[in-house]
Amino acid sequence: MNNELYDLFNKQMNFETYSGYIYLDMSAYCSSIGLDGFAKWYRKQYQEELEHAKKFHDYIVDSNLRPTYSNWEESPTGDYASILDTAQLSLAHEKTVTARINYLMEKAIELKDYASVNFLNWFVSEQVEEEQTFNKMIDELKLVKDSGLYILDKDYGNRED
Repeated sequence: MNNELYDLFNKQMNFETYSGYIYLDMSAYCSSIGLDGFAKWYRKQYQEELEHAKKFHDYIVDSNLRPTYSNWEESPTGDYASILDTAQLSLAHEKTVTARINYLMEKAIELKDYASVNFLNWFVSEQVEEEQTFNKMIDELKLVKDSGLYILDKDYGNRED
């Protein structure tokens, strides 16, 4: 793997972990306002992001390189106005992740690192799903407003692993 791509993959691995902590913070917020179903859903989102980080970790190791870990300058703790706010912030964050994945793909193609292109294809598809999920959540939250929040909370609490 090219040194530039190696550095970018390490940064993305750490960013995926950071993303997980954003969702864990959102889970705590949901718990604090009595929305345990959404809290459970965001905890699963946290676990999914850690799996994404692990995929980068494993790919780096499989490339006979050593992953490097970093701390984050900013805290993932947010001040949320509502459950709709968490969904909108989540979508914005996932769009940032998508842009980062697309940049990694551009670099891998530019460097003719076809193994990395193949690896990144999964993430490209995953980001389509992530954005779609949050767009749907936002649409549903706007439709039900607070009167249907209880029902949606129960639905989101039934998320499978």
